[in-house]
Amino acid sequence: MSQTIRRKGKSARRSAASQGKARKVRQAKARTGSAFDSVMAWVPIGEETLQRVFMAMILGGAVALAWIAASMAGVPTLAGQQLAAVAGDVGFEVRRVDVRGVNNLNELKVYERALAQRDRAMPMVDIEGLREDLLGLSWVKDARVSRQLPDTLVIDIVEREPHAVLRKADRLVLIDAEGNELEPISNARAKGKLIVSGPGASKQVQQLGHLLDAAPALRPQVREAEWIGNRRWNLTFKTDQVLALPEGEKESGSALVTFARMDGTNRLLGGKVASFDMRSANRYYFRKRDNTIEDPEAATSKGAE
Repeated sequence: MSQTIRRKGKSARRSAASQGKARKVRQAKARTGSAFDSVMAWVPIGEETLQRVFMAMILGGAVALAWIAASMAGVPTLAGQQLAAVAGDVGFEVRRVDVRGVNNLNELKVYERALAQRDRAMPMVDIEGLREDLLGLSWVKDARVSRQLPDTLVIDIVEREPHAVLRKADRLVLIDAEGNELEPISNARAKGKLIVSGPGASKQVQQLGHLLDAAPALRPQVREAEWIGNRRWNLTFKTDQVLALPEGEKESGSALVTFARMDGTNRLLGGKVASFDMRSANRYYFRKRDNTIEDPEAATSKGAE
């Protein structure tokens, strides 16, 4: 005859202990959830992005192991491709291009070069190659290319500053202070800007700037500077009068200062003298508009009409 063995029910002590343990588990879970929520509230990125980061970290660890194994096997290129593939799978690829610092440059020229990197995994973006490509643009003095994870390529441009206009045989070209050609411009856009001309003039722009700095009162009056024979300058003023300066940086600067002093005393600019020849250190020649030559000593004594 079989018998059924019945276990005694839990004692009051055991029941209380069990309930206490369950309560502690619930409290621990509550504290953990609260701490996690606090961390999530503090982190300045979305939950979806954070999940991508965690996934990238996990997969990155796996790829790192694959990289080491592939490198030891002599196939690092394959490991690099695998790393790029994983980065692209988790969203780390170029989706946006952010161009900064552009004022005069045609921004489309920057995008034409940058968009070649679009949809490419971030590790595969040729940062230095893109920078070198951008430096080939006439307006770009310097460029910085950087990755802004997860999907943005940031391009900071430093532009060249327009300084003068170079007169060529068939066109006018805007140049910077170092003589770098920026872009062709129209006569209307060139109006009011200093124009330089003559073979090799663009390479002498800095030297011309130092020369004009010697007589700051005259600088705003100079409309055009012609580099003559690759050795000296002729300055044309806004009054259409021409000043021929001697060769040499020191000599031309001294002559220009002398002319500025004479103009301040005798009002040469705007008068009847069409051209001033100061190439000789011992004697100056003033040619009137009627093509007669006036003695500069007489001009300075009577006020050079």
